[in-house]
Formats: sequence, structure tokens, C-alpha cells
Amino acid sequence: MDLGIGGRTALVCASTKGLGWACAESLAAEGVTVVVNGRSADGVEEAVRTLASRFEVPVLGVAADLDTPDGRRTLLEACPDPDILITNNAGPSPASFVDVTPEAWMAALQANMLGAIELVQAVLVGMRSRRFGRIVNITSAMVKTPHSFMTPSVGARAGLTGVMKAVAREVVVDNVTINNLLPERIDTARQRQMAELAVAIRGITLEEAYAEIAATIPAGRLGRPEEVGDACAFLCADRSGYITGQNLQLDGGAYEGLI
Repeated sequence: MDLGIGGRTALVCASTKGLGWACAESLAAEGVTVVVNGRSADGVEEAVRTLASRFEVPVLGVAADLDTPDGRRTLLEACPDPDILITNNAGPSPASFVDVTPEAWMAALQANMLGAIELVQAVLVGMRSRRFGRIVNITSAMVKTPHSFMTPSVGARAGLTGVMKAVAREVVVDNVTINNLLPERIDTARQRQMAELAVAIRGITLEEAYAEIAATIPAGRLGRPEEVGDACAFLCADRSGYITGQNLQLDGGAYEGLI
């Protein structure tokens, strides 16, 4: 299927590795000009070289820390008028609820809620005036299935989800859509962190930890990053203008709820 977005420009946050990188790859494969972002200048340069060598699209790299106002300003100065915005950032470290400090709460809100909101605010007027915009927020399955060791992530990302739902209803009339991806058990460095936590707490091997994780998933395996990237690209398609305000779970069937 031709997604109809060749020649568009996408700003993909935290995209030198992990799920952000997967989204950048899938969009570049559709002929989208991609702006990649990461904290490390070396990592950004490598990502630009790799994408440019694999896909015949312009690729721009921006080294900037999304957790800071200066970092977000740098990113927007480099790409002030994207057609597509993918918000993404590293999640908070797991911790017991009683051990979460006020500083950790504020850091989670800045990294996984307020920063994304600021970026959406900055690009929304332009998208509406051009009558095309696709915004996809990479959040977490924790939005629908909260876990007591992930409360900073739950709070920040559920807050972002609520704000985006409200805004999505207002802007869709101008062909601007806002949707969220809720990944769970995807084979990335984040999942390895969770497996290593199980190793440290329970004294099992890393292989056993991964096997236990896979056993909780009806699909019987971890998700692949490119599956997340392709889902993101689909939500950005020209033909996806009637899909907005949704939370798409990418979890191999793990969510047990109906809605």
C-alpha cells in the first residue's frame, strides 16, 4: 500500500535507537524526509549516515536533549514546520512507589508529558493551516495496565494521553490527527532493562527472564521494533485521516481488557 506521504517531512524524537529509530526507518522507507534526534552528536551522525545510505530521502540530524527547554527549542528551530511529529523519549526507571522521590516525579512529567505537549503546541498551528498533520505519541502499555513499579511512567503518560485526546477532537476538522502507540514487550534495550531487573531481584538468568516474559504474551514472543515502526507509519498515512484520538496497543495480545 502506498501510504501517500512521500515528500512529507517528519520530526522523530529520540530516534537514534529503539522505537524512535524504528519509526524513522519506516517513515524513510515511505519516502518521507526524516529529522532524527538524539542526545549524542556521534549517535545522531551515525543515524543520519545509515538512513541516508539505505533510503533515497533527505535526512537531517539534530543533537538535542528533549528533557530540557533548550533542547526542545533546538529541535524546533531545526524543523519548525513538520508534517509529521513523532514524540518519544526514554521512560523513567522502574521503582517501588514508596521510593519514588519528588524529583523523580518531576523528571518523569518533564520527559514523558510536558515536553511532548510543548512540541505538539509548537507545530499544531502550522499543521492546521496547511490542512495536513499527523502526530503520533509513543507512550506505553502502562497507560491501560498500570504497574506499581512503573508509577512515574503511568502518571506522566496517562496525563499526556488525556490531553492529546482532548486536542485530537478539536483539530481533526483540519485533517490533523493525534494518536498514541502503546508498546509492550518489544525487543529493545528498554525490555532488556526490565529483564535485568528480574535477574537482580529474583536471581534468575537473563535467558530465564526473557523466557518468562515471552510466556506472558499470547503471541509467544517479544515484539519486533519494526512492527512498531510500521504501525506508526500507517497512522501517519494520508489515508489515515479518519483515525484520531486512539491508543493502539502493540502487545501480542497481552492486554486482557475489552476496551
